[in-house]
Amino acid sequence: MSGIDREIYLENRTSLIDQWEFAEIWVDPWLSPPYILMLVKEQSGKFSIQNPAQNYQSIFTSDTYEESLMWLLEDEYERVTGRFCQPE
Repeated sequence: MSGIDREIYLENRTSLIDQWEFAEIWVDPWLSPPYILMLVKEQSGKFSIQNPAQNYQSIFTSDTYEESLMWLLEDEYERVTGRFCQPE
């Protein structure tokens, strides 16, 4: 990872650390290895789908959980059981 890539990665990780309420892990099980995305509810109330393989780049955003859910289900992603919450 180059210095610039590492800097962008760290900036994205820092903003993620403080600005989310919960995250769900979604996978495309038909690929090998399975492709992983994260559905994140931000403290602003917005929802974003982020790609951990691309420095947590947001690839879809919406105002509701249902819109994000439909986006994932359209592409046949499956939710990994459980939800991760921001520590208090």
